[in-house]
Amino acid sequence: MAEAKTKRTGASVEAFLKKAAGDRKSDCDAIAAMMAKASKAPAEMWGPSIVGFGSYDIVSGKTVNAWPVAGFSPRKGEIVIYIVPSLLEDEVRLRKIGRHRHGKSCLYIKSLADLDTKELGKLIADSVALVQKKYPSK
Repeated sequence: MAEAKTKRTGASVEAFLKKAAGDRKSDCDAIAAMMAKASKAPAEMWGPSIVGFGSYDIVSGKTVNAWPVAGFSPRKGEIVIYIVPSLLEDEVRLRKIGRHRHGKSCLYIKSLADLDTKELGKLIADSVALVQKKYPSK
């Protein structure tokens, strides 16, 4: 089995956000605060572009790979927030959050100004809780 490409790097989260987030740095800082609060873990770089919080092990065949409990990535046009897929199936809840788009496990936002940040914080906290329930700490 192949080893995961996305791993903790030890790189500076602050330096990455300063460079990658541009004028959305304050939004990224706010999302990081929500994730740190929900996961009770500090921010760490995972691969070259994901800011992750905490970790759990995913078993794929004979390979065990670590993955962040919560994470996000500032991309060119949007900030990608990684969420447990089942939570992104609740259209009523997602409408409460505000303007965004989403895929299977990603919530794409342009700005926190477009969102209800309390609802986003609840979504992040619920996602973290589901991951921690399914993959309890050792």
